[in-house]
Amino acid sequence: MSLESWRERPRQVLDDPAALRAFAHPVRLALHELLMRAGAMTAADAAREVGVSQALASYHLRQLARYGLVEQAEARDERERPWKATSLTQSWSDTGANPETSAARGLLEQVMAERALGRLAEWQERRADEPDAWRNAGGIGNSYLYVTPEELAALDDAVGRLLEPLMARIADPSERPEGARPVLLTTLTIPLRTTGTGD
Repeated sequence: MSLESWRERPRQVLDDPAALRAFAHPVRLALHELLMRAGAMTAADAAREVGVSQALASYHLRQLARYGLVEQAEARDERERPWKATSLTQSWSDTGANPETSAARGLLEQVMAERALGRLAEWQERRADEPDAWRNAGGIGNSYLYVTPEELAALDDAVGRLLEPLMARIADPSERPEGARPVLLTTLTIPLRTTGTGD
C-alpha cells in the first residue's frame, strides 16, 4: 500500500464515550496494535499472535468494528475473513467534553499507559541480549518545553507528518529497509503545574 493510500485513512477522532470505553480493553488494544503493525489478518491468526482463543479474538474484533476502529479487509478466498485497521492514528479531545466522555478518555489513556509501561519492562528484561544499535535506540526520555497550546498542537502535527512515511511501511513490506523492525512509539504529553516562581 502506498503512502497516498495510507493518507486516505485519516486520523480517527474518538469522541463517543462508548467507543472510548470499548477501545480501553487490553485484548482490543492488543488486537488493534497487531493489525496496525502487521497489516490485515484473520481472527484465527490474530488470536495466535495475541494468545487468546479464536472465538474471543472474533468477539473483540467485532466490537472494534462496531466503533469503526477495524473493518473487513479484502479476502484472498471465500474461506478467510481478514480484518484491518481503519486509520493511521486515533486521537481524542476533551474540548467541550461532558463528564462521561472525560472519564472514558481518562480510562483509555490509563490503560494505554499501563500497556506501554508493560512493554517497557519487557524491553528492559531483554535489552542486554539486543545488538548495541537497538540497545541504544530503545528506552525512554524526557523533554521539558515551554509552549502554548497552539504550539503544542503544531508540534503534534509536525511529528505526525514525520511518522507518515514510516507508518506506510506497515502495509508495504517492500518499503522496509534491511534491519527494520516494529517499534512502539508512545507519546505522553503532560501539561505541568506552574511552580509559582515566575514560570
